Amino acid sequence: MQTPSRRRLFAVSAILLCCLSLLAPALAAQSGGQGRGENPCAGTIANPANGTTVVAVQGYSWLEDGGKEPAKLVAIGPKGNVKWVHHTAKHGMVWGYDVDPMPNGNLFVTGTANGGTVVYEFNPRTQEHVWKETLPIHDTHDVDLINNGTQLLVANMRAYNEKAQRNDDSIFVYDLKKDEVVWRWYFRKHYPKSTAKNYSNDWTHVNDVDKIGEGRYLASPRNFDQAIVVNRSTNQIEMRLGSDDNHDVLHKQHNPDYLESKDGNPTLLVADSDNGRIVEYEKRGDDWKRTWALGKRDDLRWPRDADRLPNGNTLIGDTKHQRVLEVTPTGDVVWEFYTPWLVYDVERIGTGDGSSGPTIADQNATGSYRVKGDTEKYDAETMKKCHSYLQSIDGWADGQKPETTTATNGSGVNDDDDRNDGSLGGPTNPGTVTEHEAPLPGFGFAVGAVGVLVAIALFVRRR
Repeated sequence: MQTPSRRRLFAVSAILLCCLSLLAPALAAQSGGQGRGENPCAGTIANPANGTTVVAVQGYSWLEDGGKEPAKLVAIGPKGNVKWVHHTAKHGMVWGYDVDPMPNGNLFVTGTANGGTVVYEFNPRTQEHVWKETLPIHDTHDVDLINNGTQLLVANMRAYNEKAQRNDDSIFVYDLKKDEVVWRWYFRKHYPKSTAKNYSNDWTHVNDVDKIGEGRYLASPRNFDQAIVVNRSTNQIEMRLGSDDNHDVLHKQHNPDYLESKDGNPTLLVADSDNGRIVEYEKRGDDWKRTWALGKRDDLRWPRDADRLPNGNTLIGDTKHQRVLEVTPTGDVVWEFYTPWLVYDVERIGTGDGSSGPTIADQNATGSYRVKGDTEKYDAETMKKCHSYLQSIDGWADGQKPETTTATNGSGVNDDDDRNDGSLGGPTNPGTVTEHEAPLPGFGFAVGAVGVLVAIALFVRRR
């Protein structure tokens, strides 16, 4: 039989356990956990990601009639914790586009600055620029470092020459040491003016170019509804997926990635943007076969990037749903994070630039699938809170900065790099919005619960 003192002790213990169980989520949220405490951006986290994910945010919102928003890079940890935020808008970047992981652990960033296109190498450990270059071309979405970092491969859009009445949209190679273009391929020499029916107004909208082999470049003329491989030695198109206005294959696509199946078949993984899906095509002989399609109805909203990961999953930038997600070959979401406004490019650090995993055919997963298991919490208020939270972080988030900030080769930042022409510095983006302070959800409850615990402890002591 229990004595009164034992019954009282049992009751106090029960109250303590109850309070601790209620307090745990609030404390976890405030310490950077996956809860929606001070981090309202985490979605489904069924499994931790196999590395840090970096998202390039372009900077535009359709909410409340739309408007310019600041461009940024956001780095997200495996469990949905924000590691750092780099506000590219503060360095003169109006629109944020491509971001590429580099072998030394740095990032190569492309965006639009006032009066041109800016590219720079960014060291996330020090949160500093290593070198930067400004190119006098308009609204370029993709520039890649090639040939051991000595040259830039450029997708040059919106290059109509009014005086000459010709369109100069092209892909070209710019040599950083020679400070000159050493090779250029013009679309007008390979397509009739009637293609896309807008010759003098953003004709090709070529939004991506990748080196996929020696002298072989994969390009994405979005307005032509096709992905092409150009051979530099012959200056000819040696491979083509899709055709103008054939929207069953591709419709204003973005960021195609080149893969090869185990038996050597060329394979393209493409964000089929205006069709609201991710597709994969494998070339068999002279024909392309669609081996994978992900997304139906409103599963994805204008996706613009898809990378195949080494584990066989696919990392997706779901642009107008303001999120990045990792899905299995059959469409199950295992990792999801929101990054308003207007996701452009996503990369998983440590897996290389773009796709580095097996094809869908090699995984025996061919077919069409729906997106399953996402949070379904996309709404205006959540996105506003998420945006405010990301804007409040500048550089490393609390508790995330590593002990050493040198590069993997020990070199750190090289401020004397001869490519550092100082051209990046410019006025802060005038479109930056005023941040709205938001209380930390759960904080009031946490204080109250602590007060209850203190009161109980005093009560036991007095007894």
